[in-house]
Amino acid sequence: MNWAAIALVGTFGLMWLGVVIYADVASAPWVRVSQAVFALFLMGWAIWKTVEMIGKA
Repeated sequence: MNWAAIALVGTFGLMWLGVVIYADVASAPWVRVSQAVFALFLMGWAIWKTVEMIGKA
């Protein structure tokens, strides 16, 4: 795992969350909530891996 991959996943999660919150108005509420949970999972994974990489240094 490298820093570029972690940054890519974290950035993608943040952008996904922004699209779900602001741009996706046509989907059902349960679909938007599930997509937001997935985006939060991606950002949480990126934070977890960041902490793990700093701990190894």
